[in-house]
Amino acid sequence: MLERYSRPGMRELWTLENKFRVWLEVELAVTKGWAELGKVPQDVCDEIHAKADFDLDRILEIEETTKHDVIAFLSAVEEKVGPSSRYIHLGCTSSDIVDTANGVLLTRAGAILSEGVDRILNVLDELAHKHKGLICMGRTHGIHAEPTTYGLKFAGFYAEFTRHKERFDAARENIRVGKLSGAVGTFAHLSPELEEKACAILGLKADPHSTQIVQRDRYAQFFTSLAMMAGGIERLGLELRHLQRTEVSEVEEGFTKGQKGSSAMPHKKNPISAENMCGLARLIRSNSMAAMENQALWHERDISHSSVERVIMPDTTALMDYMLHRMSGVLERLVVKEESIQRNLMGSFGLFYSQRILNKLIATGLKRQQAYEMVQKVALRCWENRLQFEDEIRVDAEVNKHLATNDLDEAFDPSYYKRYEDVVFSRVFEGD
Repeated sequence: MLERYSRPGMRELWTLENKFRVWLEVELAVTKGWAELGKVPQDVCDEIHAKADFDLDRILEIEETTKHDVIAFLSAVEEKVGPSSRYIHLGCTSSDIVDTANGVLLTRAGAILSEGVDRILNVLDELAHKHKGLICMGRTHGIHAEPTTYGLKFAGFYAEFTRHKERFDAARENIRVGKLSGAVGTFAHLSPELEEKACAILGLKADPHSTQIVQRDRYAQFFTSLAMMAGGIERLGLELRHLQRTEVSEVEEGFTKGQKGSSAMPHKKNPISAENMCGLARLIRSNSMAAMENQALWHERDISHSSVERVIMPDTTALMDYMLHRMSGVLERLVVKEESIQRNLMGSFGLFYSQRILNKLIATGLKRQQAYEMVQKVALRCWENRLQFEDEIRVDAEVNKHLATNDLDEAFDPSYYKRYEDVVFSRVFEGD
């Protein structure tokens, strides 16, 4: 999964080599903290920092015997450092290192993902302003409803992704913690002061209260925020898929030179990127369920969460990074077909004006149901006989008893449907 979908940066972050490098960062931060507290001689601390290293293959070789990755890691580092290594891991338990390193890794992954969110927000902003005022048919239940604009379509997705960013930023901050509180969180062989010093070196906050682990509600928030973001990409992808259907044909994913859509049908141009991302969103959602299942552990900890996180941490962040940038690329190359949009707008014979006529009739004093039935009768006749609604309304005797020509001219003005577009844009893009 990681090799197939991860981009440079995120890929390097989750290599086995880098995981151990971050573990070493944590161990060195602990040693430095102890030196500042006078527990480790400064010259020994300096020696450890100068010599501390490992060979990945050696760790894996030792682990074959120990069946314990942290012990294998420490043993490989000890071989490099020598006698002074007795001050490494002083007072710590494995989860002190692993969970604090996870805080570092997820914080760094979050920074990479934040760049992807910014990219998709930027392109949605551009699309919304580029297509502001472009009237199109709005659909509910897949059926023509009333006009909206392509500007409002894209502005709506922009507004959604600002919420995804806010949620994710909160989750990033909540995951930016470490713990160095010992075997069951009592600091029996460590100290809160040491924990705060070491976490600060790593750019983390000290978890106010940990047991042997950082509690997994933090992880659940992080991964569910990504699942919601993936759902936003899926919603956008589904919209693009519907709009690219042959019968609609209002947008197209960019089609590059030499690209093929089908092994059998040379004419095919499929929304493959949008479909791909709709599928990947399912994986991210399922991973968030696994993160929530990890919340309930035995007493101060068990190890059932560990195997899950070895999969969902790299896979979810890599998939999310991939999805954000792939969707951004789709949007940057998106073809918006204005002729098709105009054709579809009138494809239901202008029936979308029905509520305008209904409200005009109600304003004259007619009861709502009476006016509704009057308009519906004309609308159904137009639908069944493929007649233009405006033409039929203008010659309908019952309607003309109540509405003058200027009332009808006003009712059939399409600009009516975008008269508050500026207000919505102001709310979305300026926060008014």
